[in-house]
Amino acid sequence: MFVVSITYKVDLSEVDKYISEHVEFLDKFYEQGNFLASGRKVPRIGGVILAKADNKEDLNAILAEDPFYKNNLAEYEITEFIPTKYAAGLDTLT
Repeated sequence: MFVVSITYKVDLSEVDKYISEHVEFLDKFYEQGNFLASGRKVPRIGGVILAKADNKEDLNAILAEDPFYKNNLAEYEITEFIPTKYAAGLDTLT
């Protein structure tokens, strides 16, 4: 399990040009089961993705498809963790 923290490196007006492509990217990996949750940071300086992948290398390959990554709009910090406790109904995270 991974937490991906995305931080924008450019003005929001530049980020907004790629939002629809970014949503398509997210949708693709939700459908494939890699993304479990995502959303904007508050204040809007980036976003967060809760992701599943076999390893960090596979996740990096996925993130390389993000239009924000391809267009050098954001930095990505990846934290791997092993869920040991979770709320009822979230047992599929492991």
